Amino acid sequence: MITVAQTKQQFDKDPKWWKVPLMDFVDDFRRHKDPAAIIQPFDLSDERKDAVLAGVVETLCDELNIEIPSWLANVPACKEPYFVSEMENLKAITLVESPVRFRIRKVFVLENFLVRV
Repeated sequence: MITVAQTKQQFDKDPKWWKVPLMDFVDDFRRHKDPAAIIQPFDLSDERKDAVLAGVVETLCDELNIEIPSWLANVPACKEPYFVSEMENLKAITLVESPVRFRIRKVFVLENFLVRV
């Protein structure tokens, strides 16, 4: 089982490829559905990635009917909107499609951000 804290450590180890451990966590959490993976808070070190990871955990908890850990309330939203794709042409559509758990953290993703095959 991959924990959210381990996932964040992987972000910090290799910032360029942070989305790989993120999606590994998404797959693993969906497979195991174990709240133990999200009990321990992750260290805050990067406003954007912290907000993305918090939004992912909250969205997955909603999807899997798992209680959202209270410590996530301590993860701040981005000061400025963060468009994860970083593609100018996608900004307008992400404003419309971004799931609520991301929006409240000023993180904007496509509707299918967490869809895996």
